[in-house]
Amino acid sequence: MSLIEIDVEHRPNPVDLVERLASANDWTFERSGDDEITLSLDGRWSDYHVSFSWMDQIEALHIACAFDLKVPDARRAEVLKLLAMVNEQLWLGHFDLWSREGVVMFRHAQLLAGGATMGRTQCEALLQASVDAVERFYPAFQFVVWAGKTAGEAIDASLLDTVGEA
Repeated sequence: MSLIEIDVEHRPNPVDLVERLASANDWTFERSGDDEITLSLDGRWSDYHVSFSWMDQIEALHIACAFDLKVPDARRAEVLKLLAMVNEQLWLGHFDLWSREGVVMFRHAQLLAGGATMGRTQCEALLQASVDAVERFYPAFQFVVWAGKTAGEAIDASLLDTVGEA
């Protein structure tokens, strides 16, 4: 019987990069372990709780962006229709309804297989794309949940490109 020498390269944990980015921008964050960090960001429509989780077994960095919007049972079916319509518009990531908690969140996983690493610019772009998706579609979710609009009405309103600010 012989021993096989395995050369294991150490690569930086992408969650460490997220922590450095948060510190550099004076964002509030909580590091709950080596492989997870949650940022609290002020958004245009709501406060966002952005969680990054490194999943070593599949070599992926998962990002989840939650916001303060609880979906009442009576509006769940319409929100699910809206989710399907919104997800058709996205090139990166997707929105989910977490049924137990009744909250909508944006999720994406960045695959870093084969020893790939994430740089600061890529990390910033991932975070920005996530927040941009939530900022763009948050009003549509509000229209369905609080204004009683249909998914079609809400998506039509959110896809209008506005010029300027009132």
